[in-house]
Amino acid sequence: MTQESLSESTAGPTASSEPDGSGTCQYVTFTAGDEVFAVEMAPVQEIIRVPEVVRVPLAPPTLEGLANLRGKVLPIVSLRRALGFADRESDDASRAVVIDIGQPMGFVVDRVASVVGVDASKIEGVQGIGSTVNADLLSGLIKDVGGHAMVMVLNFEKLIAQEFAQLSQLGQSHALAGAMEPSSHDQGHATGSSEEELHLVSFDVMGQEYAIAIEDVQEIVQVPDLIIKVPRAQSHVIGIMTLRNRLLPLVGLRRMFAMPDPSANEQSRIVVVSIAGTSVGIVVDNVNEVLRVPRADVEGMPSMLARSGDMADITDICRLAGGDRLVSIVSTENLFRHSAIQEALTAVNAQDMQTGTTTVRDAGAGDDEQVVVFRLGSEEFGVPIDSVQEIVRVPETLTHVPKAPDAVEGVINLRGSVLPVVDLRRRLGLASVARNEGQRIVVLLIKGARTGFIVDAVAEVLKVPRQAIEPAPRVSAEQATLLARMANIDKQKRMLQLIAPDHLLSSMDLAGMAEISA
Repeated sequence: MTQESLSESTAGPTASSEPDGSGTCQYVTFTAGDEVFAVEMAPVQEIIRVPEVVRVPLAPPTLEGLANLRGKVLPIVSLRRALGFADRESDDASRAVVIDIGQPMGFVVDRVASVVGVDASKIEGVQGIGSTVNADLLSGLIKDVGGHAMVMVLNFEKLIAQEFAQLSQLGQSHALAGAMEPSSHDQGHATGSSEEELHLVSFDVMGQEYAIAIEDVQEIVQVPDLIIKVPRAQSHVIGIMTLRNRLLPLVGLRRMFAMPDPSANEQSRIVVVSIAGTSVGIVVDNVNEVLRVPRADVEGMPSMLARSGDMADITDICRLAGGDRLVSIVSTENLFRHSAIQEALTAVNAQDMQTGTTTVRDAGAGDDEQVVVFRLGSEEFGVPIDSVQEIVRVPETLTHVPKAPDAVEGVINLRGSVLPVVDLRRRLGLASVARNEGQRIVVLLIKGARTGFIVDAVAEVLKVPRQAIEPAPRVSAEQATLLARMANIDKQKRMLQLIAPDHLLSSMDLAGMAEISA
């Protein structure tokens, strides 16, 4: 069999490496560095082109990342790094050999050579071998086969045990079952402060800042490429989009507020709001923060400015930063009475009748898990929205605290309270980046302690179907607790690593945070 015949993915049952009647075993041979290796055919599931991967923090350096292989999460490992060879970029000849020894894993090799049949008597021991490879990782030698003077048979069980000790525990069903459960969070903060504070999502429309109560926000998504136009609709109605195979009407807030309406750009977002089980997408210029605002800083819209009818949407004003920052609160209930919203819903209902699809409705917490999605570099992470207190901009300076826990970057004054701030890149062992305008502080409540974590950007609030959440491959002890789950959204070709907030800080760090905040 030639390299060309091996280059495409071949899934399903593979040939056995057990000796046939003539005593011959089958092996896949491949190169890594300047050496030629072989692996028995039996554990080889398929051979694929090197896929795109999601990088995993706190993982061994040999792990390239995680790939989506037909809806399944597949760890991708650099065989060069695992064997101590010089690293190099994959090219057209590189392949990932998918091997299943308790957990499917893809090992990146420089080139797949062939499949060879070898007489069992031709396989020699490795005692006293002089090689660039640790002899403990070899199970035998094959000489004069496939045009190679010597081929080393790799023992992938030992290789996996050496590089990924956590994978040896995958057979323990209780570990997997535990990983499927959402991490527990202190729920007391929501009820304890709800009477004293408003929890809001803020966004911009033509340079002015508005907000909607977070309990009315289902999710926040990007503007899709395809929007279905509604014939003879009011100008406020942008059209209809598909959200998880259901129809969602879209309304432009700029148009509703009689403002100029340029085309959407990369910063534009759709805030999906819901009332009485029905949802509408509100297109805004960009989403800013999640705010917790004391009710003392909120006052009703002045009577001389309050409007009735279609434009009674703004009911209150928040006075922040000593009155220098004003945020207008949009009433979802009033918004749904707006004629543009009613027309959009009517248009969708008509489309439902024609296509047999259904309008987006709140299916309840049992079907989805709501997460705040943020980015570190090119990778996306998520935290349960219940654990997020608010999201704020990073100030120009952080006050450094002597003898603070190593994880603490500094502290900020958040409405009169001292908030410890941790650089999440540093916590996850990622390279640091310079401070920039896109960064945000995500304020989490962890076992009663409020702590801010700096992220590169906050992307959206997303409802993830529970069936899309699965245990993440266990690649290190710390990763197995902090990043134990991931959302594999196959239709979007997207994987989110879900962070368990309770494991972000050690008990010692939590005690230190409490002292700082006191």
